[in-house]
Amino acid sequence: MGNPKAFITIKRKDGGYRPVKERTGDFGEVEQTLDEQDRREQASRCMDCGVAFCHWGCPVGSKIPEWQDAVYKGNWGEAYEILTSTNFMPEITGRICPAPCEKSCVLAIHKEAVTIRENECSVVEKAFDGGIVNPKPPKKRTGKKVAVIGSGPSGLSAADLLNKAGHTVTVFEQDDAIGGLLRYGIPDFKLNKGVIDRRLTLMEAEGVLFKTNCTVGKDISEKTLLTEFDAVLLAVGAMKARDLEVKGRELKGVHFAMEFLKQQNKVIRGDEFSETERLLARDKHVLVIGGGDTGSDCVGTSIRQKAFSITQIEILPQPPVERTDNNPWPYWPNTIRTSSSHEEGCARKWSLVTKQLIGDAEGNVTAAEVVSVEWVKDANGRMQMKEVEGSLEVIKADLVLLSMGFVSPLHDGLLDALELEYDQRGNVKASENNQTSLAKVFVAGDATRGASLVVHAIKSGRDAAVGVHRFLKELA
Repeated sequence: MGNPKAFITIKRKDGGYRPVKERTGDFGEVEQTLDEQDRREQASRCMDCGVAFCHWGCPVGSKIPEWQDAVYKGNWGEAYEILTSTNFMPEITGRICPAPCEKSCVLAIHKEAVTIRENECSVVEKAFDGGIVNPKPPKKRTGKKVAVIGSGPSGLSAADLLNKAGHTVTVFEQDDAIGGLLRYGIPDFKLNKGVIDRRLTLMEAEGVLFKTNCTVGKDISEKTLLTEFDAVLLAVGAMKARDLEVKGRELKGVHFAMEFLKQQNKVIRGDEFSETERLLARDKHVLVIGGGDTGSDCVGTSIRQKAFSITQIEILPQPPVERTDNNPWPYWPNTIRTSSSHEEGCARKWSLVTKQLIGDAEGNVTAAEVVSVEWVKDANGRMQMKEVEGSLEVIKADLVLLSMGFVSPLHDGLLDALELEYDQRGNVKASENNQTSLAKVFVAGDATRGASLVVHAIKSGRDAAVGVHRFLKELA
């Protein structure tokens, strides 16, 4: 703890966002950065608590007080080594993580948490700029081969750790580029894809093999996979989106959020789409159904596409602004979250259920019929939804984006072909070491946990890699 009084004498200072009028004119990252002196001062505010609740709150167990102290002292290389000892891609979490560590920071009690997430991002950028980050391929190979199916955060995290252990790792991706959700599910204004490419270049230099446009079960059979590789790790995500089963769902102009976001990311990359293929919000009344992060990303993307109006609705009640008595620190605060996209302008409505979608004679969606609901406890204390009489409302909508979360991984194809067991929610069932019902097949991330945060996926990938490594050692 280099400056024991900094948490008293120095106030929290965020980098903040680019001005709204500037940032909504492009898809560049919205966040600004502090200079090095400010960054070091912010790091000095860490109290190096006896019980580091930030460490407890971080899914990957980041050793936050240690690397914060290194930042304060200007030891960027040391900070990077500590940071990457638990998280191989902190440049990602430093940009898009909702920072449960900060919510658990002792200073958060007074709403003055250390700027952990921004400090994390600055460490990585400083390390890359300073030539600190260089390929470190394993000195010795074990002779064991591992196939990782899926290149999202859990798959990449596992591939990195398994490669460092000396195994030969091949990552299979059915899409045309590596990255999964990071590549196509997160807008560029939150995560510039060059950040991903920079890390992938490093992984390739360290010996990780990548195969794109390769669907396991189609381009390569599951039998071939099980024969040619000593272990297989499934990191296929939870790609089955929750659908809206109402009248009018088939209307033109109704799309899943991921269709919309993925296409825009491809357009930024340089891909071209015909007028009939293009999902464009320009001059349209956009309705986003679902109040989570993906819905927020649809809002920000629609704003940049110059939508006429944007409304985002959520089935649950509006969360409180402050913590309630039954939601104390250091637990995750169940409070309202306002993203940079929300600040750019949209109408947010709560406790609404979509009854039907309305269309015109040509089959185009024109509006959504919604009704207000109340949440009440039943005799068993469980929350139940009750429609409010006389609350019917019609929301004009030329483009409807469904962002209601994900149900489970896709069973059709590889998972069913492997005859794996599923849990009650339809996720791949796994043991404590992430092993599935098939001995040499392991699973990580959303495919077994359910849709969650990127930082959870990274941790799950690391845990699965440890399970695979132990399994391979027993084979030796």
